[in-house]
Amino acid sequence: MGDRPEVVVAGAGIAGVMTALHLLRKGCKVTLVDRWEVGHSRASSSDYTRIIRMIHGRDELYTQWVREARLRWLELQAEMNCTLFVECGALILAGAGHTAWEDETLKTFEKMGVPHFRMDPGEIRMRFPQFRCADVAYGIYEPESGLLMARRAIVQAASLFRREGGILLRGRVTADESERPCLDGKPIEADLIVMAAGPWLGEIFRRTIRPILKVIRQDIIYTSTPECDISYDAERMPSWVDHGYGAYGTPSVEGSGIKAAIAWTSTVIDLDGDERVVDDAAFHRTRQYLRHRFPGLAGQRAVDQKACQIANTPDTHFLLDFHPEHDNVLIAGGCSGHLFKHGPVFGEFAAGVGLREWGTPDRFKISNRMNLSTAESPSGR
Repeated sequence: MGDRPEVVVAGAGIAGVMTALHLLRKGCKVTLVDRWEVGHSRASSSDYTRIIRMIHGRDELYTQWVREARLRWLELQAEMNCTLFVECGALILAGAGHTAWEDETLKTFEKMGVPHFRMDPGEIRMRFPQFRCADVAYGIYEPESGLLMARRAIVQAASLFRREGGILLRGRVTADESERPCLDGKPIEADLIVMAAGPWLGEIFRRTIRPILKVIRQDIIYTSTPECDISYDAERMPSWVDHGYGAYGTPSVEGSGIKAAIAWTSTVIDLDGDERVVDDAAFHRTRQYLRHRFPGLAGQRAVDQKACQIANTPDTHFLLDFHPEHDNVLIAGGCSGHLFKHGPVFGEFAAGVGLREWGTPDRFKISNRMNLSTAESPSGR
């Protein structure tokens, strides 16, 4: 690479925009390409909010990354002069008889000094009366966690990238028979090509990535809060993960209503063919869960919906590795439902890998996934 390497980044979601920004700040000439407008509704990164939480079981690397990412989000928030991070806390509910992930997390938190509180059901009811806890063994509350304003973060980061001299283009990136990336049908010529196309990575790299990436549908609904009731707002209620139910959500922020989703990993999605609307089965499952966990929301109406997708790797680790046949093509993604919160740290690390400043950890390598079956569900990551 020359004094100012030329880089093309394909995909303006969280992985792409953060990697592009860091490459630009490392002195590269960077072009960021997406098929649609930044923050478009087909993207995995496009919803209003995302949870940021430290809990990762026994995995110390991801715990450390989120701790660092939290600080980076606060820095970006100050730099962009808009709200990106809402520190409403995160509550992890350990279901009775199913506490292994939470038990391991407590050990990790103690070892790494992560601020947290272990709460029994009575303490949860006292501190957060919105939650019904009859089937909860205990909870872990992270006071320094909360939620990220997802779509706003993507749009503002792309604007920052352009202000600092980055080039943003609309175009379609595909690959030829050798899996060499092409832009609008023509081979891309660049010192480095970063493929951060999210769930479309499997469609682009059918031989290399498709066997190790399972794309599933994720349906989300937003429910109105009771009138004149502030207890479901982010000032009074945390984000939550209900691991036993495969459910998670965020409180109402900026009038959004309560966000809730249940991970049903057998539901596939046609990325280019399916409508982005919530299906009836997912809608009723989610409403049933809300009635169970939040009795105070009984009778409230759905006010919004989102349908997106999660790209799972077999072991739910990220993909960050060079293509086995093209040594200037870096594949970055494999979100497995937990990349967004890591965004600023992932982007900086990916930029360093792309510029050969450091190597790829084994957990992120493509070759290490070839003998693993496709993930059936997002793990507790």
